[in-house]
Amino acid sequence: MRTSIYVLALALLASTPIRAQRDRATHPDLQGTWSGGTMTPLQRPDGFKDKSAFTPEEAADWVKHAPDRIAGRLPSDDDRLFQADADATYVEFEAMPLDGYRTSLIVDPPDGMLPPLLPQARARIAARPKRTFEDPETLTLTERCLVGNPPIGGSAASPPLLPGLAFANYFQIVQTDNRVMIFSEMFHDVRIIRMNGVHLPSTIKQWLGDSIGRWDGSTLVVDTTNLRADTHNVDSSDRLHVVERFTRVDQNTLRYRVTVDDPDTWARPWTAEWPFRASNNRVFESACHEGNYAIENALRGARFEERGQTQR
Repeated sequence: MRTSIYVLALALLASTPIRAQRDRATHPDLQGTWSGGTMTPLQRPDGFKDKSAFTPEEAADWVKHAPDRIAGRLPSDDDRLFQADADATYVEFEAMPLDGYRTSLIVDPPDGMLPPLLPQARARIAARPKRTFEDPETLTLTERCLVGNPPIGGSAASPPLLPGLAFANYFQIVQTDNRVMIFSEMFHDVRIIRMNGVHLPSTIKQWLGDSIGRWDGSTLVVDTTNLRADTHNVDSSDRLHVVERFTRVDQNTLRYRVTVDDPDTWARPWTAEWPFRASNNRVFESACHEGNYAIENALRGARFEERGQTQR
C-alpha cells in the first residue's frame, strides 16, 4: 500500500513540469530579430486613389524613386531641425521591399487612407508651438532624445509599429511565459508587454503606453492604452487605443496587423497590416555621427543666450 501511494505521488509531481512545458509549447515562439521596414506607403499615394495594387512597372518605378520621395519630405537645409541622409549609401532600401504590389498598408478603410481628422484634432495640431532651438520644449521628442520615430511621432517601439521614414525598422522580441519584450533598434526603446494582466489606471500615462497581451490561438494579441498626449503618435491624443496582432506565418515571416482607435483624433478606427521579416542582422545602438548638427545647434543656442545677457 505504501509503495502504491509513493509511486502515485511521484507520478503527480512528475506530471506538473511536463504539463507546464506542454502548455508553453502550444504558443508559437516569436523570439528573434525582425525587420518591419517596407516601401509600401501607409496611405494610398496620389495617382493611385482607385487602385489597391501597383502594376509591376509602377512598383519598379515606386522603388526606383524612393530616395527622391524621402528627400522631398525632409526640411530644407536652412532649417536643419531634422537632417538625414536619404540616399542608398546610408539607407538599407534592400531591407525595405514592397509588400507585394499593395499601394497602402492600410486595409481598412477600403480606400487605403486614414479616416478624416476630427475638428478638435485639427485644432490641437494647429495649436502646437513652432519648433525652435531657443525653446527646447517646442522640439519633438526625437530631437530631445526622449523617444523617437521620425516623422511619425511616438517611439519606434510603441504601437502602432509603423515603418519609419528611411529606416529598416529592426526589432528584437524576447518572450517568456508572463512577459514579452519588444526592443527597437531606432532609439533603442523597450516596451514590456504584460501577459494576461490588467491595465493601469487611466491617470497613469507612459511614453510607450501600457501593453497587455493574451494569446488568441496562435496569435499574440496586444492591447495598449495609457499613452501620453505629447508623444503625438501619428498625431494622436492620449485617448489612443491600439490593438496589435502578431501571427507567425512561417520561419521567416511574422504577420503584423494593427487596429488604431482614437475618438479625439479620427472619425473612425483604422487598420493596417504588413509582414515582419526574420533577420540575422545584429541590433545596434542607434547613434548619429556624420551630418550630426547637435553640437552646432547647442553652440548656436549658447551664443544666443550670451547675446541676451550682454544686452541686459
